[in-house]
Amino acid sequence: MADANAPTPPKALISAIKQLLRPLVRMLIAKGLGLPALIDLLKEVYVSVADQEFPAADRKQTDSRVSLLTGVHRKDVKRLRALKLKEFVAPRSIGLGPMVVARWVSTPSTLDGNGQPLPLPRQAEKPGAPSFDSLVESVSKDVRPRALLDEWVRLGVARLDAQGRVVLNRNAFIPEKGFDEKAFYLGRNIHDHLAAASNNLLGTGNPLLERSVHYTGLTEESAKTVAEAAERLGMQSLLAVNRLALDLADQDKGKDDACHRVNYGLYFYDGPTTLNGSSGGDSVK
Repeated sequence: MADANAPTPPKALISAIKQLLRPLVRMLIAKGLGLPALIDLLKEVYVSVADQEFPAADRKQTDSRVSLLTGVHRKDVKRLRALKLKEFVAPRSIGLGPMVVARWVSTPSTLDGNGQPLPLPRQAEKPGAPSFDSLVESVSKDVRPRALLDEWVRLGVARLDAQGRVVLNRNAFIPEKGFDEKAFYLGRNIHDHLAAASNNLLGTGNPLLERSVHYTGLTEESAKTVAEAAERLGMQSLLAVNRLALDLADQDKGKDDACHRVNYGLYFYDGPTTLNGSSGGDSVK
């Protein structure tokens, strides 16, 4: 049972939580997940976070303490703490795919004069020439290039042109059709964005990058112009960061302290200005 003497959460925080939950609840309703299912998930996550991230000082963590921290009934706490939580893992298609695309869009021999990824023949036309198969094998020899290509075509990541060359549909690993793949990126990317914003709000660590540009009062045509500019300039930024991170990852292989994960993201939203929409004024944040 929750502590009746616990401080009242700030009104600004409650308002922000209601706002960030709206698109989540909209998606859950669309996918048939009602409130009871969400409550069960929340209980599991509350118990897990309290158990792992709020340890008792100089004493063993107890069901009673977790119950006090979370407001989850002690019987549920005991049951949930005994569960072995499933690790959040990427679908099989994501394990190798993004690494191959990262090298494709960062290696001079697989880019044209404008820095765009070249269409690649399946196999090298001459020794040392770039090809899709050699690109895949430069990342891993555990997966057949043909199997990866078939998966990419299924997901809408790549296609074959009239000459039988492999062509990226976008300058990134963006599954257009795979639900499991999209769901994985939803969980990972929104988790990391929210974790960065929460870190800054709580002030418990060094401030993390979390910036946005937001405007209201635009016409549909103007919003489209901004969207096109955001995608063009944003992709330039992502590709530059990708090249830097790829070089550093190669340098860091085998180092004992190479245990950090980074995620630098990009998003754009366009919708009507309503009471529950984007109506926070015009500025750079």
